[in-house]
Amino acid sequence: MNNNPRTNAPWRVLIIGNGFAGVGLAMQLRKAGEEDFLLLEKAAEVGGTWRDNSYPGAACDVPSHLYSFSFEAKHDWSRKFAPQAEIHAYILQCVDKYRFRPHIRLNSEVLGAEFDAARGVWCVELAGGEVIEAQALVSACGQLNRPAYPKLPGLANFRGEAFHSARWRHDIDLTGKRVAVIGTGASAIQFVPQIQPRVASLSLFQRSAAYVLAKPDRVYRPWEIALKQRFPLLLRTERLLQYLHHEGRAVAFIRFPWLMRLFRHSFTRHLRRQMPDAHKRAQLQPYYPMGCKRILISNDYFPALAQANVEIVESAIREIREHSLVSADGREHLCDVLIYGTGFTASDFLAPMRIRGLEGLELNQAWKEGAEAYKGISVSGFPNLFLLYGPNTNLGHNSILYMLESQYAYVLGCLRALREQGLRYLDLRPAVQRHFNDDVQRATQRTIWAQGCDSWYQTATGKHTNNWPGFTFTYRLMTRSPELADYDCVR
Repeated sequence: MNNNPRTNAPWRVLIIGNGFAGVGLAMQLRKAGEEDFLLLEKAAEVGGTWRDNSYPGAACDVPSHLYSFSFEAKHDWSRKFAPQAEIHAYILQCVDKYRFRPHIRLNSEVLGAEFDAARGVWCVELAGGEVIEAQALVSACGQLNRPAYPKLPGLANFRGEAFHSARWRHDIDLTGKRVAVIGTGASAIQFVPQIQPRVASLSLFQRSAAYVLAKPDRVYRPWEIALKQRFPLLLRTERLLQYLHHEGRAVAFIRFPWLMRLFRHSFTRHLRRQMPDAHKRAQLQPYYPMGCKRILISNDYFPALAQANVEIVESAIREIREHSLVSADGREHLCDVLIYGTGFTASDFLAPMRIRGLEGLELNQAWKEGAEAYKGISVSGFPNLFLLYGPNTNLGHNSILYMLESQYAYVLGCLRALREQGLRYLDLRPAVQRHFNDDVQRATQRTIWAQGCDSWYQTATGKHTNNWPGFTFTYRLMTRSPELADYDCVR
């Protein structure tokens, strides 16, 4: 690792975060011949969300060949939907193949950054007080990196073990324990079936039921892997077909939400086949339109909930006691271990870092009504700051890596403009950001995500800050290169 970075000259590019976003950009910088970059990682290893989410059953819900870089194809995925350990290993392999370990500083948490307009550099403060400077600052922190914890009365009274699924306690043996799980999202549907056979009882606190479809997963046969290695065109063809299949689903998400009603029968059939208990089946019927919240895929979630040692609790939690949780209906649920499957603070983006731009403008203040960025990448008043997987770039239908690769091209274009034109900084024009985000919010109102449900896709006030309300190929077209007329170019 680079434990002795230079101190006299600013870096050209400083990247915060070492998940898919940061690692992919570093790979593209190296391919472009750029060596003047540094990656900062707060943890002891790279990997981002695929390092952190090591809970039992963790896996991707996007096909493996689509959930990998187009410029770094992997022919030997073990199965159609790769498990967490294999995805993390892929990220590590990318780092090692492109040999930029010396450009990475681990255990280096960023507290904040301030832009020096006179010099055109970002001054980035690390925990411990060290300051690192760079001309361009890239946030590759993503949207799913800070666990969200519910505020529950009496939580301090609980005497058992408690942890978030993204901070799984592998040292705790759940065998024979009374376990309470709060949340029924993408993480819970994966770990609940893994722990259910071992626990004495499992109380699943469900705020709202999820749409869960069958997962078309299977192990790749050795001959399939060998063919893809021998004939790379087969791999590229499979990836293209997967992309087209997933992109076609966007029509129902973003253009004609009523089409989702046609797909509900797939959920109903899946639930009916796997849940014989009529009462539990009724509890697992969502109240909101399909697609309004994230659609999940699993083949073992409903069978796990059908077991006698599982209780689905729809009533809210009134209080937590030393060895139990009390629901709003007055029932007491005994508990030895409490697991939060409550997701992430997805709409907070760069928090808790303090980012100050021109004239001391603080990013959290600029985003007080909800995060927004031009094409999800640039923010007016924050020159030479580029966001990867920023506001309104999440997807409900396809691979986020496709969006990231589009953003890489845009960021590299901005970096070229800074160098070739001898610019001190690029600052997005306020009107450009305003018009773009007005269009995004209008477009979002026509999508399935605005059809009457609360989700992590929006803020408490209802502003949609996370999802992209369009096709991924239209996003790629608009990010293929920056239009310098959108920026104030300061020499």
